[in-house]
Amino acid sequence: MISVTVFSRHYILVLFAEGGPNPDSNLNLAQILERCKAVHMPKSTIEAALKPAEKSKPVSQHMLEARGPGGCLLLIEVLTDNTLRTTCEIKHLLRKNGWMMSDKVSNTFDRKGVLAVLGKNLSMEQALELAIEAGAEDVTETSDEEEQSLLQFTCDMAALRKVRVSLTDLGMQITSAGLEYVPRTLTPLNQDQLESASSIIDILNDCPYVVRIWDNIEAES
Repeated sequence: MISVTVFSRHYILVLFAEGGPNPDSNLNLAQILERCKAVHMPKSTIEAALKPAEKSKPVSQHMLEARGPGGCLLLIEVLTDNTLRTTCEIKHLLRKNGWMMSDKVSNTFDRKGVLAVLGKNLSMEQALELAIEAGAEDVTETSDEEEQSLLQFTCDMAALRKVRVSLTDLGMQITSAGLEYVPRTLTPLNQDQLESASSIIDILNDCPYVVRIWDNIEAES
């Protein structure tokens, strides 16, 4: 997958919409604030993102769906005060770049709890043992933007808090945790198709209404 998370005022807004502005009762918001602190984001920057979000006019959250080269799929999470306008703008961007709006894309993704922890030179056998002990369904190897080795644990949505506590108790350093859309199958793309996908994802991420994008893309072997 090559999807990108946008941490911005819009991301804070969607967390507010999902669970309110109180991190004590909004797990996702609390986790984002923890991630900000973990990367030493200044308190003033965090407060600057929270303050206008608290005063913003009502917005609604929507999931738009797109299909691109090789049959690859995108789920585009948007937050807007004008659904029709935003949908038209996204549709225009997609068509302009050879993509199209689609439907039933979300049926090919599952909503899961996803936790990333530092690899700590663990073997996959050890990681699988940790997953079983913590109550996770699966674990895969991945890396962050700085090419730091990570283990990605996947679990049922309702088990996210329990798995997070279990992994912490087992001595794992969690770098992120939250609910994500996980593709049931991946679509292999060649180099040209990958470049097209990366390009449209960059373009969509520049759109002020887009909060997050999920995909089912992998590089062709």
